[in-house]
Amino acid sequence: MAVEGSLLFGIYSQTKARLQGGEAAARTPNLSTVLPSAAFGGGMISLILCPTELVKCRLQVQEKGSSSKELRRYSGPLDCAKKTIHAGGVPGLFRGLSATFFRECVGNMCFFATYETSRSFMLSHLSKETSLSSRLQASSFSQTLFEAVVGIVSGGVSGMAFWVAVLPFDVAKTRIQTALDLSESRSLLFNLRKIRRELGFRGLYTGLGPTLVRAFPANAAAIVTWELTAKLLGSRQLHTLESSLV
Repeated sequence: MAVEGSLLFGIYSQTKARLQGGEAAARTPNLSTVLPSAAFGGGMISLILCPTELVKCRLQVQEKGSSSKELRRYSGPLDCAKKTIHAGGVPGLFRGLSATFFRECVGNMCFFATYETSRSFMLSHLSKETSLSSRLQASSFSQTLFEAVVGIVSGGVSGMAFWVAVLPFDVAKTRIQTALDLSESRSLLFNLRKIRRELGFRGLYTGLGPTLVRAFPANAAAIVTWELTAKLLGSRQLHTLESSLV
């Protein structure tokens, strides 16, 4: 998760800056730069997420005996990776890559579009409150706290948007990666149709509730950490309330 987060936010930020031609961050989000930057970042991290999530998913669903270890197929992550390579070569670690790729591209497009637009809306809307604006500009602590609150809301909502948009891809990916029969189809569309046929439309959104409960605090924390750390390091000019008043 640490590698994924650093690469995703780094690639997204740098790609968006290049597409903007080195200009300062726009006051209103430009989806013509946000969407391709998010898709590119998501596509790149899918190459890391696919093998690591394959190992994670297989460890999570393996059978376990109450008193015997004989039913455990893998003793740990490294053992799982070794047995996967032994059975299908290095490409075996990338089973489900297409599903992971589409999940990350589409999901991060929804994530960053929601994040940029919701953040811009909150900043511009709250900047119209004269009394609030003057209080925030008078105190750096209040300004930082305000940015954190905006980050919590925009990050949490964006994380939920991510999973609402792509949970079917994730369900199909998990089925592909945990299939015991390696000859089963790896096709994303085939597995989506199969799940739809067997379990109905609701089957495509299995686990949506717990996923959304996790998504809000996890992504809120990620966004706040990203924004405040980037600001402290001086590597990002945040669109603060003060700048929105200019």
